Amino acid sequence: MTLAGCEQIAPGAEAQEFLDRPPEDEVVYFVLPDRFANGDEANDLGGYADDRLVSGYDPTHKGFYHGGDLAGLTTKLDYLEGMGITAIWFAPIFKNKPVQGPSGDESAGYHGYWVTDFTSIDPHFGTNEEFKAFVDAAHGRGMKVYMDIITNHTADVIRYAEGDETGYKYRSVADFPYSRKLGPDGAAINEGFLGDEVQTEDNFAKLTDPGYAYTPVVPEAERDVKVPAWLNDPQFYHNRGDTTFSGESSRYGDFVGLDDLFTAHPRVLSGMTEIYGNWIKDFGIDGFRIDTARHVNPEFWQSFVPAMLEIADAEGIPNFHIFGEVYKDSADNGYIAQYTRRDGFPAVLDFAFQYAVTQAVSGEQSPEVLTHMFDGDVLYEGGEEAARTMPTFLGNHDMGRFSTLLKAKLPEISQEELLARVKLGHAMLMTLRGSPVIYYGDEQGFVGDGNDQAAREDMFPSLTDNYNDNNLIGSDATTATDNFDTAHPLYAMIRDFAAVRKAHPALARGKQIVRSYDLEPGLFSVSRFDADSGTEYLIAFNTSDKPLNARSRIGYGARALETLVGQCSASITTPGSVAFELPAFGFAVCRVSETAE
Repeated sequence: MTLAGCEQIAPGAEAQEFLDRPPEDEVVYFVLPDRFANGDEANDLGGYADDRLVSGYDPTHKGFYHGGDLAGLTTKLDYLEGMGITAIWFAPIFKNKPVQGPSGDESAGYHGYWVTDFTSIDPHFGTNEEFKAFVDAAHGRGMKVYMDIITNHTADVIRYAEGDETGYKYRSVADFPYSRKLGPDGAAINEGFLGDEVQTEDNFAKLTDPGYAYTPVVPEAERDVKVPAWLNDPQFYHNRGDTTFSGESSRYGDFVGLDDLFTAHPRVLSGMTEIYGNWIKDFGIDGFRIDTARHVNPEFWQSFVPAMLEIADAEGIPNFHIFGEVYKDSADNGYIAQYTRRDGFPAVLDFAFQYAVTQAVSGEQSPEVLTHMFDGDVLYEGGEEAARTMPTFLGNHDMGRFSTLLKAKLPEISQEELLARVKLGHAMLMTLRGSPVIYYGDEQGFVGDGNDQAAREDMFPSLTDNYNDNNLIGSDATTATDNFDTAHPLYAMIRDFAAVRKAHPALARGKQIVRSYDLEPGLFSVSRFDADSGTEYLIAFNTSDKPLNARSRIGYGARALETLVGQCSASITTPGSVAFELPAFGFAVCRVSETAE
């Protein structure tokens, strides 16, 4: 990749100014600590007995703990800083239920989403003191720390007396109202309760019996397992059975058995506000990614989000970034935008961007899909300016890696073509509007077998056969070896693009307009503008598998271009139009260096 007009990022540079960076300036690295680096083998069992069904530790199984921890993550800060990463977002690291699931189909809480203690770091990862040391070490390098948090549910602890008989089938509010025991014909309970729409302490004080849909049962051994202690009371949960991920159950049902918190309850709101406010106060973190945001009632977020921002501001963290997970496989960003307007999220994970880029780079749709997606930026609260703060990404721990998604669409693709398409996707990620998120391992050419557990490989030498037989791109390595190669072509590409973004703020903060696009795989170009000088940057991509010779629109005042990445025409002989010659899956980043007098 030809690189010009920028300087390499100096380690530790501007470490004290990191708080002033707006969210769109960040290059984020999303990591599962358990799968990144094992810095302390003494905590591999998390203090539990050496039994995989007790400790959850089994590095040969993709669904159990593998040994990565905070100590390992801290030792790799040089690696991350060298790649140009400015913010680290990691999967939840709160204390989890080590193992859950039916007999013969158990798995472990290595991913962090089965929380029992919301106030402590999981012992598999380290201690609260080690977390503070990690945050301080990252901040010392000018790197921010984003925590992944959960308010929707806890670990699966609560059982239902009628559950085995019904298969924990969801029971609706209409069929099982709060006013009767186990259905409309049951005994009267919760006298005077006006329903969960009246979210006042006085009203919820009358909701004393949680047995309206099922009879909740807490196993004796787990009666006090949750922290803070109020979380052990079944009245603070919906207790209606498993969600179907649609309709009413999407907000009231248990997420694959996980205990669904009654987030309309004022005690749950105040409790969660206190829990996460304390993480800001005690550790000085820089933002929250909020899990399962669409499964929580909007009123909760309308109170919780402003409270977090107010606490962060009082702690001297002016750019505290909150973004919600609203999972939707669609390029129509109207769905995710509603959560910025109604629920009050400052930002949401940009699933629309992910979908549109995957469609365009795979060739399944023309670049027009990108144009329509960006047209939808006006739908976000705050419009196009707010859209620039959305965390953009190509793949993740749930849906799978970008390389895997492309391979599924193009099963006969060669390794060389797969690498070229993955590079094109990363070029889009690093230059188009939004705050780019790199999924750990992507920079080392990881190609998983699918989604979920199949997309959570080890960066340190893996003992998991399901991972070690994967064919990586851009490398002859396998996941059976250490994968922190700073010479890997994808690592180098991300590093170089991060340097370009740093040297040219327009590529992070600048207004973006679509210039030209083909109606079949081919040209897609945008301009971005420096907010202070008005300088135009033209970025062009070729989504086709053939060399491209085409023209793009450009500002009529442009007369000459400077090449920052790829190859740009030096001069512009036709006002308003510039020629591009791009190789298959090629790209170029150009700065207007001369304008008409």
